[in-house]
Order: sequence, then structure tokens, then C-alpha cells
Amino acid sequence: MNKENEKVLERLKEGNELYVREGRNVGDVSLPIRIKTARDGQHPYAIVITCSDSRVIPDAIFSAGIGELFVIRVAGNVIDKHQLGSIEYAFSHLDANVIVMLGHTKCGAISAAQNTDHEATDKFIKYIIEDITEAIGTEKDDYKATVLNVRHGVDMIKNAFHDHPDIEDGDLDVLGAVYDIETGTVEWI
Repeated sequence: MNKENEKVLERLKEGNELYVREGRNVGDVSLPIRIKTARDGQHPYAIVITCSDSRVIPDAIFSAGIGELFVIRVAGNVIDKHQLGSIEYAFSHLDANVIVMLGHTKCGAISAAQNTDHEATDKFIKYIIEDITEAIGTEKDDYKATVLNVRHGVDMIKNAFHDHPDIEDGDLDVLGAVYDIETGTVEWI
């Protein structure tokens, strides 16, 4: 990890510590920052791929404000071409060079993959469950399955962009993390 990306990781860690300590989002969402980002555009320092779960709010978790994080949300934080396209946009056009694959405890999509007959699954939900099942196999422990799913996403992102022309060696870092929905803490894996 280069020095600039190390600073981003430290900023994410400090933001999470502040969130846990304060119990609220202290990121800047003021009128002046809205005007500034409307005029000057967005310049996020990190890309966060996470679940759509309403208990997981990346901007709050990392004490970030408007324009600081480029957030991609999908149930089970699964990765397909649409998410990869969004990631590519963020690092190629917005210069966000740290990617965080953020899973969380008590994930309904993970639980569904662990406990659902895939043939009986709703028409479109089955695609999410199939992706998660590929990642977790037969793992029944909630936390271990979450970590496996995060690592799978990290590997998919790394493989997709390992030879991308917009990335110089060492410029892009893909990190895995798990958010605990009860404590508010993020564990980096």
C-alpha cells in the first residue's frame, strides 16, 4: 500500500472510531459543501461496496460527508459487471484508489444463502443467493460466512482490474472489512 492509500485507510479507521464514540455521523452535509460539490464535482477518497441493508450506512460508519465516499450498495455486497463498472468509473474518473468491500454481521442475504432451498427462491433473489453460496460454500457460522463473502468480493475485484490500463502498480488497494451492526465497529480483514 502506498503512502497516500495508507492515509486513506487511516482516515477510514479514525472515522469509524469517531462514529463509535459519538454514536452519530459527524460528516459534513452542510449547504456550503453541497454548493461546493455541485460546483466542483465529487472527489471521494474511497470506494465502498456494501450491502443494501438499511442498518449499514457507510457515510455514517466512516464519519464521512458529502463527496467523500463513492458508495455502491447491493444486497449481500455481491459483485457483477454493473458494480465493476461503477468501481472502474470511481478509480478511472474520480481518482479514488482505495476500495473497501464491506460486509456486515446479521446479513439477511448471507442467512438466505445458508438456509434457503435455491430452487424455491424468488425469481431474481436467487442470483444473489447463488453468488453468495459460491463464496461461502456450506459455512453455517454467520461471521465466518460473512468473511468468506467479503474475501470472495475482494478477489473478484482484484482479478477484474489486475491489468487495467488506468492503474499503475501499487496505486489501487482493495481491502476487506466487516461491520458489526451492534457495536458499530469495523474489523479489517
